[in-house]
Amino acid sequence: MPIVVPKFGIDYFTLYIYRKNAIKMNAQKNKITIDDSSIRRSAEIAKALGHPARIAILKILAERSTCFCGDITEILPLAQSTVSQHLKALKSAGLITGEVEGVRTCYCLNPEGVRELQLQLSELSNELIKTCC
Repeated sequence: MPIVVPKFGIDYFTLYIYRKNAIKMNAQKNKITIDDSSIRRSAEIAKALGHPARIAILKILAERSTCFCGDITEILPLAQSTVSQHLKALKSAGLITGEVEGVRTCYCLNPEGVRELQLQLSELSNELIKTCC
């Protein structure tokens, strides 16, 4: 939404208040709230993707046509406890699944979670592109 500034000049504080109110009015018009389940889910997925190690883990799992039952620390230079925390975050977000097989846990990409990731990011980026670019 372009902001029209009067020719007689305006200070930055007034411009800031004007923009803030314009954004608030637009948000109220569209009824955008942080309590929206889609917004919360997008944030949850984004948080799960918020560390390079998690992206690397997803790529490791994507390279395999089957579940990965090995030790990810043999591939990534991270401590086992660190990898476990990253796996827990990805699993909590629904992006991977973990099945216990004996003394090992086998991890796989969760197809439903990956589709949801694609949908959430696609919808968000489409909304952003419509308004800015």
